[in-house]
Amino acid sequence: MIGCACATCRSADARDNRLRPSILVESAAAPASTNILVDAGPDLRAQALRYGIARVDGILFTHGHADHILGIDDVRRFNAMMTQPMPCYGDALTLTDIRKTFHYVFDPNTPKGGGLPKLDLRQIDGPVTIGDLEVQPIPLWHGARPILGFRFGRFAYLTDCNRIDDKAWPLLEGLDVLVLDALRDTPHPTHFSLGEAIEAARRVGAPRTFFTHMCHHLAHESTNARLPAGMALAYDGLVLQMPDVQC
Repeated sequence: MIGCACATCRSADARDNRLRPSILVESAAAPASTNILVDAGPDLRAQALRYGIARVDGILFTHGHADHILGIDDVRRFNAMMTQPMPCYGDALTLTDIRKTFHYVFDPNTPKGGGLPKLDLRQIDGPVTIGDLEVQPIPLWHGARPILGFRFGRFAYLTDCNRIDDKAWPLLEGLDVLVLDALRDTPHPTHFSLGEAIEAARRVGAPRTFFTHMCHHLAHESTNARLPAGMALAYDGLVLQMPDVQC
């Protein structure tokens, strides 16, 4: 946190040094696997450089808040490397947010050239196939705003939520790994608290759950020490090997 000297912000544990939440999902198919990015926050450039991301075949957006879309300008580098517009998937409200925030990208009067990202906006109305990956959108609530989580095979990623929609529970059956929002211990109007996230994870019933979108109130080591078996905080650089995908 800017201007904070708490123990977590001063921690020497690299797992307490967190960039904005995002994941890269890579299919296990060879030789041409599919790389899908979930969200493109302000740290996209730093994340791509740190983890050697050289190809993205599509971006799934959970919602249109700043910490999930403000890296879109850096998509232009992927455009150049892959010589094509970037397919960007989201619900109708999210795509509207992207068009408003990056209005100059879509304005025909803006001079065109290599300085603008090329975006192919595609509305999600149900399951979608990107390359060889099948994606199931999961309806969630971020306060009063409906947003999306995503399921890939037996893995699901649900960030920035404080309620799982009634229609979503059947879509979360049979998971091996769940990644779920857990902001802090105390209640919040738009995010699960840690206790609420634990209860939701128990209802989902995945053998492994990782919590994401933590604020500095949740230090990595001490929080993990008090979590139930099979649950832990996620951290930057975490890699999960699944039968059909790598995240």
